[in-house]
Order: sequence, then C-alpha cells, then structure tokens
Amino acid sequence: MRNELKRKLQNGEKTVGAWLTIPHTDISEALSTLPFDWFVFDQEHSTLNDQLSQQLMQAMWGNKVTPLIRVAWNDPVLIKKALDTGAQGVIVPWVNSREDALRAVKACKYPPEGIRGCGPRRTILLDPDYLKTANDEILIVVQIETEEAASRADEILSVEGVDAFFIGPFDLSASMGIMGQITHTKVQDVINKVFEVGKKLGVASGIWQGAGITIKERLEEGWQMVALGMDINFLTNGAMGALKDAGVTKNP
Repeated sequence: MRNELKRKLQNGEKTVGAWLTIPHTDISEALSTLPFDWFVFDQEHSTLNDQLSQQLMQAMWGNKVTPLIRVAWNDPVLIKKALDTGAQGVIVPWVNSREDALRAVKACKYPPEGIRGCGPRRTILLDPDYLKTANDEILIVVQIETEEAASRADEILSVEGVDAFFIGPFDLSASMGIMGQITHTKVQDVINKVFEVGKKLGVASGIWQGAGITIKERLEEGWQMVALGMDINFLTNGAMGALKDAGVTKNP
C-alpha cells in the first residue's frame, strides 16, 4: 500500500478533504471526481458502519482521494475492522492523554509494533504486499477536542506513530464551558497553541473548516488537513444557492 496523503503531509503540503455521512454510493462516486485529497467516512456522528463505509470506498473513482475512517471510539476492535475495510487511515476521537494516543497507535499497527489482529481480506485483494507495508503506510490521526487534550498536546503529539492531529472545535468549546462559541478568544487561543505544538513536533495539523476564521486563512497559516465541509452541507448549500438564484427565499 502506498498512502499518498501521508506522503503529502510528511512533505509539508496542504490538503483539503470532506466528511462523508450519507450512506449512498452516488455521493462518494460523484465527490471523488473532484480534486479532494481525502475523504473521512464518519462512523462517530453518522449512521455509517464498516459495511457502508466499504461500499462507499468501492464506489470512488480512481485512487487520487485517500479514504479515511473516523471510528466511533478509541477501541482496537473498531480500529481493526475499519482498517480491514481498506481505509488507509483512521481518525481517533477523544484522545486526551499520552496513554490514549499510545492505545490508538498500537491498535493501528501489526505486531511487533502493535496489537492489530491479522485478518486481511479486502486489503490483500487491493495490495498483495499489504502486510509488509501497512505499519508504515497507515495514517494515524488523533482528535484534540477537549481542554484536557489541548493542555497535554505536547505529550500526545510526542507519541511515535501519531502522524497528525485534528481539532474538533465544537467539542473543544463545549469542554471549555462555551459550547458552540468557536470564535471566542479562549477557543482560538487554545487552537493556536495546539497548532504551534504540532509545528514544533513535526506533526501535521488538521481542522474542521476554518473553525472560527476562513478556510483560506487556515491554509495560509499552514494547516495541512482542512475539511471543507460534509456531504449533506454541500447538498443543501447547492440547493439553497439555486433557490436564491430563482428568487425563492422561503417555503410556500
């Protein structure tokens, strides 16, 4: 397996992606024709499961877009099954300590580096050398989404095997007692602090849309994984634009 997204991040390149939550292959097929770098199939906050995520991956055109899965929890069973579907990396939620980060890394890697069970199925069909390359090629992304995690960013991002972090701005604001106020100075200060820790340690940075500022500004700051939005928002935003162009501003 060759993970092009991992190479881009290691080279310091900036990438953009999308969250996929709608369980229909038309969605992943259509969006994969566009110049996204990666998709996240969200198993934490949508109805997607391993079977649906695999079907969505199978519908993607070519191999230009790297498929990732956000698992529902930092659980080795969930991570193992997600990777066995053919995902080239995982986003692990609620990583609040060095121990949590170590658990996530070990779940992603085959022995002796980790504890991932060896039951290749689809992955071997895609790449006969998968077992030789998986430990090096799987992208491991930890979510920093609480005030506790942000305060421990140094220890979390120092764990060998953590390739990137992803800021969850809404959960972060909730943990700070100002839920949803992602433009608040306190939230922005924490986001900036974690970003600087990542830069210092050479860990790629990820963030949801602009998280309080514009996407363009985040990219100019140097964030490397910026989510442009999710499929359902693309659908509704496109429809709203068409309605506005037609002069329809409210329901009959």
